[in-house]
Amino acid sequence: MKADTITKDYMSDTAIFADVFNYYIYGGEQIIQPEQLIERDSTKITLPYGADGAVVPVQKFRDVQKLYAAMTDGNLGYVLYGIEAQSEIHYAAAVKNNLYDAMEYAGQVEEAARSHRKAMKQADAMQKKPNAGEFLSGFWKEDRLIPSVTVMLYFSPDVWDGPLSLFDMMEVKDSRIFSFLDNYHVRLIAPAQMTDEEIMKFQSSLREVIFFIKYSKDRKNLGRILKTNEKRFREVERRAADVIEAITHTGLKYDESEEVVDMCQAIQEMKIEFERSGEQKGELKKAKETAGKLYEMGFEAEKIAQVVGYTVETVKEWLVLK
Repeated sequence: MKADTITKDYMSDTAIFADVFNYYIYGGEQIIQPEQLIERDSTKITLPYGADGAVVPVQKFRDVQKLYAAMTDGNLGYVLYGIEAQSEIHYAAAVKNNLYDAMEYAGQVEEAARSHRKAMKQADAMQKKPNAGEFLSGFWKEDRLIPSVTVMLYFSPDVWDGPLSLFDMMEVKDSRIFSFLDNYHVRLIAPAQMTDEEIMKFQSSLREVIFFIKYSKDRKNLGRILKTNEKRFREVERRAADVIEAITHTGLKYDESEEVVDMCQAIQEMKIEFERSGEQKGELKKAKETAGKLYEMGFEAEKIAQVVGYTVETVKEWLVLK
């Protein structure tokens, strides 16, 4: 499967999803519980007007979105959380995420208007008569939007060098103009730009995923992390191991039917296979060199094959014989 498919499936897990926002918003404190998250349809449709006044449908797909419901001061409160997973830098991420949030709010307004129109058709159910402004917008004065928070998780060991706000994407000569513009910030989690202390605030297997990705190009520090966090790395859920392999292409060896992966053992087996492969390559090189020398001495391919231990056809291919 492609990396984006694997990461999206991984992030859709409520425990992983909750861990992202507990880290980003609450500094690792376990405020959001997985059971408080409700799956949301990640497809958003808005209807902007075309140049000719026609209604043009626009469809966007968010990676993962969930509705958070919790009691606050005796009242049930809601927040919409969304995650965008990136394996490559998106240089227009501020526009992309801003559009997702704006479309979410536009959708909520339309849902409110639809609900009010339905109620207006049922005269007995009417609690109030909307004023002109409420009737025009479909959104009543006491209606409230559900907040939408989007976090982008960069699945890469590289440093994110893209813009992190709308202002970063602009070049405005007159600084006074900025006071009339609304900025939008990309809320980014990028392994390469996180300290070990920050990564330790994750409570799920996302901790091991981010640690491994961060140090995947630094063998010395990867070994240090594996050693200091050995217990957790020996019990990594398979989906997390799948993400690590899909992103780092390390060549980890593990049984994909198992639910838990011993990453330390997987790395050790990978090293053994690498060393064995190196030995085999060395033996093959030596056999080819020997075959070449014997051919120069006048030996036939059949005899050379007996000496080096390979088939006659293989030896002929080495010697470019037909």
